[in-house]
Amino acid sequence: MSELKAVPVDPYNGSPLVPTGNPMKDGVGPAAWANRADVPDLTARGEAKIIPMRVAPGYSIAQGDPDPRGLPVKAADGRIAGTIVDVWVDRSEPQVRYYEVALEGSGAHRLLPIGYVQWPNFGFWGNDHVLVKAITAAQFADVPTTKRDDRITLLEEDKVMAYYAGGHLYADASRAEPWI
Repeated sequence: MSELKAVPVDPYNGSPLVPTGNPMKDGVGPAAWANRADVPDLTARGEAKIIPMRVAPGYSIAQGDPDPRGLPVKAADGRIAGTIVDVWVDRSEPQVRYYEVALEGSGAHRLLPIGYVQWPNFGFWGNDHVLVKAITAAQFADVPTTKRDDRITLLEEDKVMAYYAGGHLYADASRAEPWI
């Protein structure tokens, strides 16, 4: 078991925990993940279930649907984090799971879960970007990475999802404050 990277807010039992390091990577609160197996989820045929379209023959974007490749990704701070360069699909449940983003400046690639993407003009297909409100452009650099560029493991999936989920509370200090 790894060390808990959090401290109680108050000295009594049951007090909420506050992360002590990077709250989006410490595995506490909304950024928590399960220590799942560090192996890919597999299809019934024993193949990696979630893969990029560049290695998925026969997969394509449906005619009439927008192809996000080449679109910039605008982050919560209004800055461009990078450009979508590939689409990761689920071969067992044919659907898009992630966009692969080449980051501005560095060119490093990070995965962006489809559930955290907003299409500003959805329904009109006139989009010139996609929007991610969970994290800032600079925070994309810290998104957990995969060991391989052609598959994702169960553990890696949990860590990537937890990072974006944690961003909803921790990406900006004002988000953690009471609303009332």
